[in-house]
Amino acid sequence: MTSFRVCFIGDSLVAGTGDPEYLGWAGRICKTARTRGHDITSYNLGIRANSSAAVLARWRREVEARDVQGADCRLVFAFGVNDTKDVNGQLIFTPEKAIAQARDILSEANSYRPTLMIGPPPIGEDWRNVRIRALSENLATLTHELGVPFFPAFETLSASKTWLPAVRAGDGVHPIAAGYDEWAHAIEQWPAWRAWAP
Repeated sequence: MTSFRVCFIGDSLVAGTGDPEYLGWAGRICKTARTRGHDITSYNLGIRANSSAAVLARWRREVEARDVQGADCRLVFAFGVNDTKDVNGQLIFTPEKAIAQARDILSEANSYRPTLMIGPPPIGEDWRNVRIRALSENLATLTHELGVPFFPAFETLSASKTWLPAVRAGDGVHPIAAGYDEWAHAIEQWPAWRAWAP
């Protein structure tokens, strides 16, 4: 059995928005790890509409408030969908800016505590998915360079027969419970997560 703290840091898809069970994928993977005997203290630090810039501005102080000397604290980041939005007809960040912000987050985080990155998933808008796919590919390259394990949610969930119907049954971005079940099940099979909670 392992005993550790884990901070899940990111956007509304981390918070589990749209899930009537109020677990999202983060709560589900911790719940399942508990059934395998692991003692996990989970902190969900997902905030609606957060972009990489917002995560960059807040993550360190929020994690430090939940970390204590001698604790085994680990970090899981998941963001990116909001970086692909338009505001007043303009892309909120250039792809280069979004990756630069992700680099700042993940390079500091990885030197602070063990860190994982969950890539952004597809949503119910095809034109946004073009951007999300490109961002996911760039995040995969970045995380490989930094030595941070990366879960390719876009690729994995695009191949799912459950994910997009669950997103469309929700609000077009956030799935109903079946979608979070699917996402959690996929992360459960991910070697990087299972190395933390075998």
